[in-house]
Amino acid sequence: MSEERPQPTMPFDVWSEWFKNNMQEGAPWMMLSPGEEAHVKTRASSGKDPLLSVVEKAWEANPLQSVLPINWVEITRSLQTLWMREMRDPAQATARAMDYNMRAWSAAMESWNKTVSRIWGIPVEEDDGGGSDKRFSSPEWETNPYYHTLKETYNLASEYLLTEIEETDGEAGTEEQRRLRFHLKQFVDAMAPVNFLLTNPAALRRVVETGGASVAEGTRNLLADVQEGKLTMTDVNAFEPGENLAITPGKVVYRNELIELIQYEPQTEKVHEVPMVWMPPWINKYYILDMQPKNSFVKYMVEQGYTLFVVSWKNPDASMDETSFEDYMHKGPLAAAEVVREITGSETVNPMGYCIGGTLLAMTLSYLEAKGENKFGPATFMVSLQDFSEVGDTSVFIDDEQVDFMERQMLERGYLDSSSLYNMFNLLRSNDLIWSNVVNNYLMGQKPPSFDLLYWNSDNTRMARNAHSFYIRNTYLENNLVEPGKVELDGVPIDLGRIKQDIYAVGAEKDHIVPWKSAWSISQLAGGNTRFVLGHSGHIAGIINHPGKGKGAFWTNDAAEKANTPEEWFEATEKHDGSWWTDWAKWLEKRSGEKTEPPKMGSEKHPPIEDAPGSYVKER
Repeated sequence: MSEERPQPTMPFDVWSEWFKNNMQEGAPWMMLSPGEEAHVKTRASSGKDPLLSVVEKAWEANPLQSVLPINWVEITRSLQTLWMREMRDPAQATARAMDYNMRAWSAAMESWNKTVSRIWGIPVEEDDGGGSDKRFSSPEWETNPYYHTLKETYNLASEYLLTEIEETDGEAGTEEQRRLRFHLKQFVDAMAPVNFLLTNPAALRRVVETGGASVAEGTRNLLADVQEGKLTMTDVNAFEPGENLAITPGKVVYRNELIELIQYEPQTEKVHEVPMVWMPPWINKYYILDMQPKNSFVKYMVEQGYTLFVVSWKNPDASMDETSFEDYMHKGPLAAAEVVREITGSETVNPMGYCIGGTLLAMTLSYLEAKGENKFGPATFMVSLQDFSEVGDTSVFIDDEQVDFMERQMLERGYLDSSSLYNMFNLLRSNDLIWSNVVNNYLMGQKPPSFDLLYWNSDNTRMARNAHSFYIRNTYLENNLVEPGKVELDGVPIDLGRIKQDIYAVGAEKDHIVPWKSAWSISQLAGGNTRFVLGHSGHIAGIINHPGKGKGAFWTNDAAEKANTPEEWFEATEKHDGSWWTDWAKWLEKRSGEKTEPPKMGSEKHPPIEDAPGSYVKER
């Protein structure tokens, strides 16, 4: 009688048994008392975990960390957390892992069967390679069995990992779930086979075609970026504000420590008597509104017969560390409006706020209403937040610990370095803004593309320490604006319900920075009548969509006052093809007075200083 052999044990079971027998303080949370569980969670979140410390030190020593802003510590922490969750029910986790293995095996067999069929001339149903995933557009991802298997295995592994977040017992919609999903998505994106030379068929083909020159060029590109300290996304020599960007004719008619105010030359014989002043965000250069003539919002509005003024914010340095949020209000919208009224002779100015420029505008309007001094007319808010209870993936970067760290950095420098926000926004779209450039610049050895929007995205600004700390804590961290009187400016309590003028607000359907349902909230917070419109696409493309392109769509709801939630609002919307600009122009026309002679450029008190786009926008 043969000796009975032990049954093979699944690797997951081996890990589980070892974990039970050997781990004590670091045991999975399902095996701990509530007090021990809290200690482990605190220990993990404090960054004292030995593995996390090793990962952190190793990545900080890597010269690529300045070029690829991937947070490997948080990725490792997320993988640990997911594994601990799985250990609470190892049987179910093993079953899901086995299902993944079976699907991966089936995909591999299908790939090789297709290859054999092609060899024998048997027709096979061809896929389009990567489907809608442009990373896998090279034909080898479909026709070569090795690459096809690699692609399918990667896709299945990615699906498995991200699905595990929902399958394990985390509560849907919680901040932990959001963080896990974000950091594991970063891991999945980073591990795509197209990001590595030896598993990228297009890059290998280019090596052969160029006789290895692409490898040399890619290495030069990489070394240049390491020296520069950031990933190059576009040809920085292809664009220059005032040369081929921000070229709508205008004059700087006012300048203080924080802003330059640009007045644009009229393009029509008659203009609306009520002028407009635009408040862009101070975390980016203003010329997103005036890129090139084919997509310039500024040019379009001037051609519609509006007298337009735009604020261009100064790029702060260490000497401005004590600049307060009140300074941004007084030297920003309030100073600009006073100059606009003096130059045009109009008692009223119609304001517009883009992104956090809209947040500042809303607070300013409430401040003026409380003092009985509001001379602003109907206001426009574009992808702007006032209620910060739901901010999308940006919440991953903002909590007490990270804000404390940011404030310590600002105390040392006197400002928040531009790379911090630059990296954050790039990580929100890592495939488009990071890994596609890694492939193009380093693996393919090609020059970065000449793309105006990417140039603007790379043209970063710094943040004044005092003002930025006030803003972050009262908005993203504590969401104080939704509570009347919780925020004060110059001792004046801010209550957005005081805002009584008509409002036009725009959200963007796929906005990852300002979720459209959050942008909709101004219709509930402000006291005036609000027309909310939803544009297509994201935070930038959803706003900068010139009607002349004939692209895009937008949604309106003429019975919006009956909606108590954004979902109710959307259920009753009507979809329109084209750009929301046309709808806004009709709304604004009714609120901008009669047509009159255009005002002069500047005035005796505020004579033109220099041509647009001015000096502040060129500060690096």
